[in-house]
Amino acid sequence: MRFFASCGKGLEYLLADELAALGCARATAALAGANAEGTLRDAQRAVLWSRLASRVLWPLAEFDCPDEHALYAGVAALDWPAHLPDGATLAVDAHVSGDALTHARYAAQRVKDAVVDTMRARTGARPDVDVEAPDLRLNLVVRKGRAVLSVDLGGGPLHRRGWRAMQGEAPLKENLAAAVLLRGRWPQVYAEGGALLDPMCGSGTLPIEAALMAADVAPGLLRHGARPPTRWRGFDRAGWDALVAQARERERAGRAALRPVLFGRDLDPHAVRAARENAARAGVADAIDWQVGDVRALGPSFRIPREGEHPEPGPAAGEAAPAAAHGAGTLGGGAPARGLVVCNPPYDARLAADPALYRALGDALRRAVPGWRASVLCGDEALARATGLRAQKAYPLFNGAIECTLIVADPVAPAPRERAEAAPALSEGAQMAANRLRKNLRKLKAWREREGVTCFRAYDADLPEYAAAIDVYATDEPGPQTWLHVQEYAAPADIPEATQRKRRNELLAAAREVFAVPRERVALKTRVRAKGGSKYGQLDSRGELIAVREGDARLRVNLFDYLDTGLFLDHRPMRLRIAAEAHDTRFLNLFCYTGAATVHAAVGGARRTTSVDLSATYLEWCADNLRENGIGGTRHRLVQADALAWLEADDQEYDLIFCDPPTFSNSKRADDFDVQAAHVRLLRAAVARLAPGGTLYFSNNYRRFRLDEAAVAAFAQCEEITPQTIPPDFARDPRIHRCWRLRRR
Repeated sequence: MRFFASCGKGLEYLLADELAALGCARATAALAGANAEGTLRDAQRAVLWSRLASRVLWPLAEFDCPDEHALYAGVAALDWPAHLPDGATLAVDAHVSGDALTHARYAAQRVKDAVVDTMRARTGARPDVDVEAPDLRLNLVVRKGRAVLSVDLGGGPLHRRGWRAMQGEAPLKENLAAAVLLRGRWPQVYAEGGALLDPMCGSGTLPIEAALMAADVAPGLLRHGARPPTRWRGFDRAGWDALVAQARERERAGRAALRPVLFGRDLDPHAVRAARENAARAGVADAIDWQVGDVRALGPSFRIPREGEHPEPGPAAGEAAPAAAHGAGTLGGGAPARGLVVCNPPYDARLAADPALYRALGDALRRAVPGWRASVLCGDEALARATGLRAQKAYPLFNGAIECTLIVADPVAPAPRERAEAAPALSEGAQMAANRLRKNLRKLKAWREREGVTCFRAYDADLPEYAAAIDVYATDEPGPQTWLHVQEYAAPADIPEATQRKRRNELLAAAREVFAVPRERVALKTRVRAKGGSKYGQLDSRGELIAVREGDARLRVNLFDYLDTGLFLDHRPMRLRIAAEAHDTRFLNLFCYTGAATVHAAVGGARRTTSVDLSATYLEWCADNLRENGIGGTRHRLVQADALAWLEADDQEYDLIFCDPPTFSNSKRADDFDVQAAHVRLLRAAVARLAPGGTLYFSNNYRRFRLDEAAVAAFAQCEEITPQTIPPDFARDPRIHRCWRLRRR
């Protein structure tokens, strides 16, 4: 069966990964949730164990719903005595969109009427409504004339863990707190012996959620206890009891082994008192040291107890904190070399976000825990920048209706590099490479300034001895930085490895001098000798993305972690062409990769976009790129699927299609793909989806590719436009790709 788990916007990909880890056969991110495939036991396990889901919805019926009469009839057609016990209470949550049903409360009322009328007709009794704690909670979604009616297996919001007795102003939801911890890799930090600090803890949500996570406590245990979360007759009570029993065993072992390495502090003594009471209700009071103190006073005196020591209790609410406590923990013993700082500093109109406070937070963390990782939920990008923390990753998240920015910095304060001695003079070979780079820059300067190009290829094996490509990426920031991406080509087998290494170093020295960039802003992809031929060596795992601008679009690229950066620079003219032609179109991007073409289409005014790729990683990257440009919502659909199979099953029409498939791919989740063998089938399916007057752009970079012109001519008008799509910075290699424009006959 397929079921749906909802979550806050921005948590979808984390939730899909969590559901897969919980045993679901398949889980894919969707808007504000994840679609999962699995058994009822899998769904019930998600109710008990998911730290990220808001609700778990098990579908009962799906039907056409053009109006309220169809809604009533569709609900009344179900055998409600088989779902609802005698004397049970009922509640209905509804979410509607479209023209037929516009009021969610009225739609919920019609569902309730249909259930009540059916029960009364079948049993002679009607169920009562209890909106707070019903025995059966139903969930209705009506979208595009289709209704889905589901059982809310958790009986209500799953972020309510059951331990919160007191809260401060604008508390953080527990499932959002879990996302902050997971993005900061708290389970890994704890497993490696690290500690956790929240220097602005409020009522304690982050440290308490971290303690329960470290203790392996299922989030649903405190919320539901031994009783099932719903009295729906279809609920597997025996299966639930077995899951709870297993969770209890894990809880006992986890709580017994929990180390007291969690620290929460806040300037407000009333907030600290609430945090202590909440921790006591959660059963983790002994694991967390609470302190009253100003984040501005956090400094190098911050200490974490050694294993076996226990933190001294902090001051009671209303009492002044001891002087030592203003430095945080009062025990000596030295802080672990690694740990995680989590924080949700104040923001929005109610809490009066103050950039100065964010700056003070960043300064304090650099003083106190420079070598730790930090995961900080900020009000927006400007406040995130105010911390001064160098974020390797930034995630848009929603705290309720408030859009926030979660930044992850690792470490908090990178070790300052010792000032290098004056760079030695370039060798003769390096000077020759530097001269060629300067010549190329002069040649491209007028074009780059005219077109506003900031990311380009500056060198492509112009000198045979220095066989590499050098791409320049300039960040789109108030103080832009220049980064270099260097890809070394495979050397002939007769070139000694020492000679290769010498030439590589000379080229890098030349590039760093010409572009005046430090070593850490140069990404090098170099080939190494390996069995089966020349292969790229192990790549990095920095998770560091930079934002660049192309035309009117902002795009995120990763220069270090993958073979490609997320942006194929040779396709720049094609993406700009798409942006110019996309206004008021329905755009389809097949094999969408990181969605750069989709962003250009959306920025260019596309009415709707659909992006298809088999990789969840690339689709998440695509979603990040869309959000980077303030683009979101149901008009921009992301589909995780085998592009060719999906295309052949699709029945929609598109005005503009871009198809840039890989040369070859294989995956456990899809059939092998070979562009030469499959291109006629692929193009026939894509042309069939074109609306009258629509355009398909087809491109690939397989150098031996041969278009089957006779076969394609049977169903499409086809024109090769490769010369118009090769930019000046790739003129040395006009075979970098080929491109065709197709229209329906």
